[in-house]
Amino acid sequence: MKFIISGKNIEITDGLRTAVIDKLSKLERYFTPDTEIIVTMSVEKERQKIEVTIPVKGNVIRSEQVSSDMYVSLDLVEEVIERQLRKYKTKLIARHQEGTNFRREFIEKEDTSEPEEVQIVRTKHFGIKPMYPEDACVQMELLGHNFFVFCNAETEEVNVVYKRKGNTYGLIEPEF
Repeated sequence: MKFIISGKNIEITDGLRTAVIDKLSKLERYFTPDTEIIVTMSVEKERQKIEVTIPVKGNVIRSEQVSSDMYVSLDLVEEVIERQLRKYKTKLIARHQEGTNFRREFIEKEDTSEPEEVQIVRTKHFGIKPMYPEDACVQMELLGHNFFVFCNAETEEVNVVYKRKGNTYGLIEPEF
């Protein structure tokens, strides 16, 4: 595997580089040797963030983890990537696709673990009243949520506003 390691507001020391390679080398059993793993580490105040991106045929496997310690963030990101790989493998097999970046042993190996099923643990019902996206952002802030579903007063379609990094907002509109 080819590691591309970079840092923002952090110097990538030999110890940190070695820890990343040691930890993420566990993923070698899943990928072919020419697979690139892009790792970006950053520090903002007390937040130690690591982002791992692995481009695979037509998709991207990605995880971003934040903690107060970079090594803890590294452990968390590796666990999430492995969980995503197990889900992705199930999808590849179900669609009978070829995963060119994956080792044949990984694809063909029988998975004896329980598949992680999506569980809906709560259902909410609420009335959607027409409002403008800006009003929906205000309502979202008042509720303390990261997203808000509403009926757009201009288009009369269901939209979603969501909070982005840097105190900005995003709007999701349906496309038919």
